[in-house]
Amino acid sequence: MGYELDTYFIEKAHKTSPRRLYSHTGADWQYRVDFERLRQERLQKTRDQLEAFDLGALVLYAGANIRYVTGSYQGNWKYNINIRYVVLPRGGEPVLFETAGSDMHCARIDLPWMEDRIRPAITWQWAEGAVPHMAGKMVESVLEVLKENGVEKEKIGVDILDMPMLGAFKEAGINVVNGWPAMSAARTVKTNDEIELLKQASSIGDAAMWKIKYEWLKPGVTERYIEAKVHEFMLTSGCEIIYDIIVASGGNTSPYRRWATDKLIRQGDLVIVDINAVGPSGYFIDFVRCFKVASKMTQQEIDLYKEVYDSMYAGMDKLRPGNTTADVAACFPEYDDDKYGTVTLQQFAHSIGITLYEGMWISRAYSLDYPAEIKENMYFAIETFAGHPGLPQTCRLEENVLVTADGPVVFTMMEHMEEAMA
Repeated sequence: MGYELDTYFIEKAHKTSPRRLYSHTGADWQYRVDFERLRQERLQKTRDQLEAFDLGALVLYAGANIRYVTGSYQGNWKYNINIRYVVLPRGGEPVLFETAGSDMHCARIDLPWMEDRIRPAITWQWAEGAVPHMAGKMVESVLEVLKENGVEKEKIGVDILDMPMLGAFKEAGINVVNGWPAMSAARTVKTNDEIELLKQASSIGDAAMWKIKYEWLKPGVTERYIEAKVHEFMLTSGCEIIYDIIVASGGNTSPYRRWATDKLIRQGDLVIVDINAVGPSGYFIDFVRCFKVASKMTQQEIDLYKEVYDSMYAGMDKLRPGNTTADVAACFPEYDDDKYGTVTLQQFAHSIGITLYEGMWISRAYSLDYPAEIKENMYFAIETFAGHPGLPQTCRLEENVLVTADGPVVFTMMEHMEEAMA
């Protein structure tokens, strides 16, 4: 599908080379991202999981899943409010149920590959006393597609359920099962075009982080000032939306406060910046750097930085095909994941793609006992933290990493602190 690149001279795949970066615009003189191939391969990967999980159809309500299967996007506000859905029957084509009115008209204009398979979505949430009635109408619209494709008696995977939905599906006699594992299996292994888009997102994040260090970060500005500058730069550089920019300085790094405040940044502060944004065509960047403001790092701070860096890169080295999530988690320091048996989202790794958390989390809370296989072309954010009690301030880092046959390739290329790396 599409074209193969001649890589004789560069001696490696284009997708695995962080410095071989396409523009996110199109051109007639260079192949770049093939969006038709992107859509078709994502759809085929989902179809493959229908077979693998023995499903008659998938009914998808999560915005990212709808986009993955249909290529449709109408703004972040519609992603997770359950007012639109898609039905993908085994052996058939996806049918998109889009918000009636101008949104549906826009979809019909924007998505010619969906042809005549865009219908009005039936909304049921927030309908007060009419919720059961409207949920029933929504399920009727789903059932119509299932019957058209002869799969209404089979297992039907659903990614998100609320109680009115569940009741309406049961009343209609539809055998609903958990559809999320099928979508997770489809999305965690990336296509070539997805990898190129993740690379583009990383390049914008890297540039924003450089501007933080060398242009915007100085004593007297606030955490929210840094957040605002990153928003402006990334949106004007090709990002779709800014998911969240976490800026924590000085005492807000210990314990780590994971949102920006109006605190004034002082000389000598450590500043942790976590960039979470949706890059071109919906693919995420999520990485962290830690900076020292207008002064030298102390030996304690250097030791903390090295502790975080070394554990992160030790775990990263295990992100190889054939290894498991247990191999990665074993490299993380013991932390509250061990103490409480749950994920802190601080000593862990997570797959990313068209959502910030996509399919697979790696944590000492369970990965050591329930290992999952690491596969080629998976893409992870891996992050560690020095969260010791009593520290006046501390460090956290995160990288974005592609799993390749030759080992992990880091896509986030913003430099680390020279003093700590010496």
